[in-house]
Amino acid sequence: MTDDFSSWAGQIKRLHAALGELEPEAASIGVEKPEGREWFDLLRNKLLGELDFEPLLVVAVVGGTNIGKSVIFNHLAGEVASAASALAAGTKHPVCLAPEGLDDPAVLRRRFKQFQLCPWQSADDALEDSPEHRVFWRQGPNVPPKLLLLDAPDVDSDVTVNWHRSRAIRQAADVLVAVLTQQKYNDAAVKQFFREAAAADKPFVVVFNQCDLVADREYWPKWLATFCRETGARPELVYVAPYDREAAGALQLPFYSVGLDGLQPPGEPSSLRDDLASLHFDAIKIRTFRGALGRVLDEQSGLGAHLDTIRTTAAEYAAAEEVLSATEMARVAWPTLPASILVDEIRQWWDTDRRPWSRRVHGFYRTLGRGVTWPVRSAWTAMAGSTTDPLAAFQARQRGAVVTAVEKMLDELERLAKVGNDTLQPRLMQLLGGDVRARLLQRVQSAHGELPIVDDDYRSFVRGELDQWKRESPRAVGFLRSLDHAAALARPAITVTLAVTGFAVAGDLVGQAAAHAAGHTASELAIAGGITGGGEVLVSSTSEGIRQAAARLFSRLQSRYAQQRAQWLAGWLENELLGSLLDDLRRGAEVPSGDAFGEVESLAAALVRQSED
Repeated sequence: MTDDFSSWAGQIKRLHAALGELEPEAASIGVEKPEGREWFDLLRNKLLGELDFEPLLVVAVVGGTNIGKSVIFNHLAGEVASAASALAAGTKHPVCLAPEGLDDPAVLRRRFKQFQLCPWQSADDALEDSPEHRVFWRQGPNVPPKLLLLDAPDVDSDVTVNWHRSRAIRQAADVLVAVLTQQKYNDAAVKQFFREAAAADKPFVVVFNQCDLVADREYWPKWLATFCRETGARPELVYVAPYDREAAGALQLPFYSVGLDGLQPPGEPSSLRDDLASLHFDAIKIRTFRGALGRVLDEQSGLGAHLDTIRTTAAEYAAAEEVLSATEMARVAWPTLPASILVDEIRQWWDTDRRPWSRRVHGFYRTLGRGVTWPVRSAWTAMAGSTTDPLAAFQARQRGAVVTAVEKMLDELERLAKVGNDTLQPRLMQLLGGDVRARLLQRVQSAHGELPIVDDDYRSFVRGELDQWKRESPRAVGFLRSLDHAAALARPAITVTLAVTGFAVAGDLVGQAAAHAAGHTASELAIAGGITGGGEVLVSSTSEGIRQAAARLFSRLQSRYAQQRAQWLAGWLENELLGSLLDDLRRGAEVPSGDAFGEVESLAAALVRQSED
């Protein structure tokens, strides 16, 4: 046993410490503390209480109301240490008798952590009503060495506080003296109490008290069979004791061993105290230690279930973080940027690389071209009817996309507020309180209205794309520059003509901006198309190639523009709506991957392996 204890002790202490580190993380996502759970109380009150002290065998006398538990306890003690009461739930606090040399308060406090340790004054101490959980103790001169004797409150009392006290005694005990009667052996509360003990592999000594040794002889084997079947108990010893008040009061009550199945005829009375003292100490201690550890590590109702609850709850947080991700919510159908804006950006980029005289010529005739082509634009408008400003229309479509994204997030918040856990729900309800929706939609539209259509970051991206093309296509650049110079020399003769016919050269590149394009020359529009195609389109002189190359560049530029707007909206949603919620969700989702959770999981696995060896 010493080797087993020493090999388990360090692991169990580290497990308890790791659970302490994990507790605040689990609590932050709404997982209840394990205090009060059978498995945790066994870990803290049973296992930890025995690691640093000399092993003792804790024997507790337990059972239902008015069955003579205190009488049995006094017989084991060899003295009246706990007052017997004719009233139900008479014993309200445990009484503990320790053998000589082991009546150390420090040892007892470790073993009875849930109780206030009180020196025993009289047998009536245990009958006193008190809200505190007390255990009255003293040395028992007749208690066998290495044995602690306990008298416990009723396990089925109408006084609920007695349930907690008897449960704590059950967890601390190594051996349970189960006192049963004809009326109590099949009681539901009694069976549940002993069922929990059997699940922890506690050894039982069964005493059927208040029996008629003649009339009940054929029945107690049946009572025993029912009790064992219903609770899972496997008794080490089985006794019957007669109903004899006089003998009970004189501590002369006889106990008859009837065999493990109850069928052995009562013979000579046995010494229950001596029989308990002769139990195989090491075997029982290891058995109860393993049994308690098994309950602690149980996958269905112990630590395994606790870890599963943390995993499941963290998964809820991960799912909530995923669906509430502002980045995901901002993935909407963003409208495409008007082509005229991109043409302007390309023109401005090209203009910076022109020679000064060429830049002046092109600038002058670009202005002239716009004036000359005013009748063309007017005629186009007359034929097409009244048209909306394309930039205004683009802004309206983009504003609609923003509103759609915000409404989508608010709808998702409302859904999660109805199904989220107790920690998440209040946070979500707070976000949605009052007129949040109306105010938020108003604010986001106002913020969007202040955004420039093209900002410096996007302009830098466009120019970076064009600079890359320039580096990769030196021959095309030289060709286009020659074309541009020639166009500058020919400007006076061809500006007006090419300003109109240039639509066909640029193809789809400026299909969305006919009037805007009229202000550019054919050479500038050809340059825009040639740039997007890497120069080869001009060499091959295929307008279809121009359209395809332009489409490829436009696709990249439009994708980046949508990405940039989505990033702006995601940041706005996080700052203005979600606040710290997303960070909390992320932290909650990461609890199972944290160090504390991993340490608990690792130690639990190691203890499972050790207990199976």
